[in-house]
Amino acid sequence: MKIQPLADRIVVKVLEAKEVTKGGIVLPDTAKEKPQEAEVVAVGKGKVSDEGKVIPPEVKVGDKILFGKYSGSEITIDGFEYLILKEEDILAKIL
Repeated sequence: MKIQPLADRIVVKVLEAKEVTKGGIVLPDTAKEKPQEAEVVAVGKGKVSDEGKVIPPEVKVGDKILFGKYSGSEITIDGFEYLILKEEDILAKIL
């Protein structure tokens, strides 16, 4: 199944939280924070300005991004979990 987000919405697949810290400490499931890093899997056409022009999104499929901790709506498609975000919920692209 394919999904096409509308307007300035973006579908992302959340990347798994790391189980080991840089210092080598293994984190149990209860200590892991909600991950805030994701990979873009689908992008809408963009936001419509007051003048009626479509402003394309700054991200594209395949980009890795950082997003706000409690942003977006969780969905499940074909057994995989995704998050639908508005472009304004994206904090940064990871280069």
